[in-house]
Amino acid sequence: MYKVDNPKNNTKNVIHAFFLSLAITVAEPSTILPLMVHHFSDSVIIVGIFASLLRGGAVVVQLYAAFYAQGYQRVIPYFKKVFFFRFLSWLLIGVSILYLGDENKTLTLFFIGLGLFFFSFTAGFGAIYFKELQAKLFTKKYRGRTMANRQIAGSIASIISGGIAGYVLSIFEAPDNYAYLFIISSLLMAIGFATFVTIEEPIKTNVSKKEKSFTLFVKNSIKLLKSDKRLKQQIIVILLGYSYFLAMPFVILNANESFTLTGWMLGGFITIQMIGSIIGSTLLWRRIHNYELMLTLSLLFMISAFVIALFAHNVYTYALIFLLFGIAFDGFKISDMNLVIEIAPEEKRPVYAALQVNITSLGLFFPILGGLILTLVQSYTFIYLLTIGLLLLSLYLSLQLKNIKQT
Repeated sequence: MYKVDNPKNNTKNVIHAFFLSLAITVAEPSTILPLMVHHFSDSVIIVGIFASLLRGGAVVVQLYAAFYAQGYQRVIPYFKKVFFFRFLSWLLIGVSILYLGDENKTLTLFFIGLGLFFFSFTAGFGAIYFKELQAKLFTKKYRGRTMANRQIAGSIASIISGGIAGYVLSIFEAPDNYAYLFIISSLLMAIGFATFVTIEEPIKTNVSKKEKSFTLFVKNSIKLLKSDKRLKQQIIVILLGYSYFLAMPFVILNANESFTLTGWMLGGFITIQMIGSIIGSTLLWRRIHNYELMLTLSLLFMISAFVIALFAHNVYTYALIFLLFGIAFDGFKISDMNLVIEIAPEEKRPVYAALQVNITSLGLFFPILGGLILTLVQSYTFIYLLTIGLLLLSLYLSLQLKNIKQT
């Protein structure tokens, strides 16, 4: 008989996070990815575009996925398709770098972008299924704990991956070193995917009747959004919170101009960021079940990181920045997911999740805007100050969430 808060499902949930993080750390958008793209192009706008592609491709399919998912009794069968295409997309990046490399940098960038887009695009379906599955498998308190466990496992994996990345980047020349990282990590990713699809999933009986057309579904979704004040405010807060993407991909480029970055330093920054993640999840996020408070604290850590970035000039100050990033990002992700689960009626959970994720995911394109601004003003200080201002606005609005009732 199915059991809610089943430790076996928690274990598989954590294993999936471990191997996924072990894999995707090689394209961490605050460290390796900007430098890899910068190897093939000197444009910071291109760096911003590729940082957005890693996650932004999911935006275009969120509502479409929810349109069908609201009528699904089980989502694991659909996860299998998502995972297969994510694996192929990641492998494509490594193979294209290995066989094209510097011989045709434009074509190499095209295939890297294509791989990142499809990896992110398929995640758009997976994000809806993931929230639905987590809500079915775990109660509120246990869900916060298992998500923190996922973050801790992912952070440990990223520390390991950071060490491996530092080693590979040091002993092999670019761009072959990037190719090896992606090919190996795609195989590790497959282990996590294979484990996750064996999770025991209950059959959902309280499902919505699917509208006759996707157009009608979109119209109904817009009506729902207009009628729910809490959902609207929550979306605004999280979208503004994503403004950290305006500057985050360029922090490592700023560091590279301040001192000579070695492969070991780069791996070290990844490790420090993941240590921050472990510290945050262990000491904070596992213990906080008030997700509004979790979101507020995460924003405070982000703001602190960019304030320090204004004055950073050596490896130690940048290490502190990445430590704070690690603490902040996990709390932000956990609160983002749980806040929408908490306010969504069971039968409308995929729709609520899609509305929030679809709109807030527009923030994943902020690196492009950040690259444009940086190109125009040629000032890291300006872009840091702009980011701090938007994060402060998000913080102010987040403090009002508790007082907003759903309508």
